Amino acid sequence: MEKLKVQDLMVSTDRFPKISDSATFYQALSALEAVQEKFLSGQSEQRILLVENKEGKIVGKISPIDLFVGLETNYSRVNAEETVKRFGLSYIWRSMQKDYNLWEDPFKDLCRKASDVQVKRFLKTPTAGQSVSTQDTLAKCFHLFVMNRHDTLFVFEGNEMVGLLRFSDVYQKVSQTMKACGL
Repeated sequence: MEKLKVQDLMVSTDRFPKISDSATFYQALSALEAVQEKFLSGQSEQRILLVENKEGKIVGKISPIDLFVGLETNYSRVNAEETVKRFGLSYIWRSMQKDYNLWEDPFKDLCRKASDVQVKRFLKTPTAGQSVSTQDTLAKCFHLFVMNRHDTLFVFEGNEMVGLLRFSDVYQKVSQTMKACGL
């Protein structure tokens, strides 16, 4: 396993369904539901929905939790939750939640938001803690998976996103390797 590189286990972006970053909240909701149904019925091996910009470049992925961020637009004003929680200062996060009126009226104007809010407005782009190179070792990925609690890492060749490394695939490989030990 030490010799395995990210490119050996990654799934190419062309194997994932995609949606435009200019799609509406409702279109994203519908697309996520369709992807989930196809996955559960065995018609698709992917349940991740990638997001591409108008040039066709993959800029991120969207999940049900991202839709909740889209419902509560005040999250764009707050980016300190992780830092605050990391240092055990959850009481500050509760104060910020109150100060920024987070989740005061998330369903107010729900139908308007569903048709007006575009995916690019609430899409989070991959961070350094969620990005790897095709040539990186799995050891680096183990660290990122464990420390950052992501289920997927974005794989880049230069500046181009070329695939995803799913934790489930890495786990499966580790499991196969351990079982081969004959313990």
